[in-house]
Amino acid sequence: MMEGKEMLEFILRRQSERKYKDKPVEQEKLDRVLEAARMAPSACNAQPWKFVAVTDKELLSRIADAGSAKLLGMNTFIGQAPVIIVIVREKPNFSSKVGGTIKSKDYSLIDIGIATENICLQALAEGLGTCIIGWFDEGRLRSILGIPSSKRVELIITLGYAAGEYRQKKRKPKDETVTYNKY
Repeated sequence: MMEGKEMLEFILRRQSERKYKDKPVEQEKLDRVLEAARMAPSACNAQPWKFVAVTDKELLSRIADAGSAKLLGMNTFIGQAPVIIVIVREKPNFSSKVGGTIKSKDYSLIDIGIATENICLQALAEGLGTCIIGWFDEGRLRSILGIPSSKRVELIITLGYAAGEYRQKKRKPKDETVTYNKY
């Protein structure tokens, strides 16, 4: 088992990768990444997600086109990734929906965030890089992958062997983001 200090060092190595090697991801690694997502905790065990793993080159190209904004220079790297995981929000179970209504919180989005981080950390453990993307043409993605219009595509995650260098993290100072016992 990993020690606490080792775990933090591991988390600190995770970064958004925007350059990928032209190397396929082994199926057993992809399977473990998807299993880490599937096993993520969720409010009332709702599991409000579906993970669509895309490895087909033609589909990857079409998704890359739907996920980039060339005029703005956004997400133009997507097409380099040998795998794209599309995260679709499913309806929460009854108890999660009732709890969310009472508390005015959409727990399904929190749950998807947890599953997304599981994907990213398992990928890192497998020697892979990821980038979480929220800017894309949702309608085109639905059409490309046959996702019903009643479903929301929340995120896409690029996955592959990173070709970039490690970058030092830039975060707000601790005293601006962490307090003890009061705001």
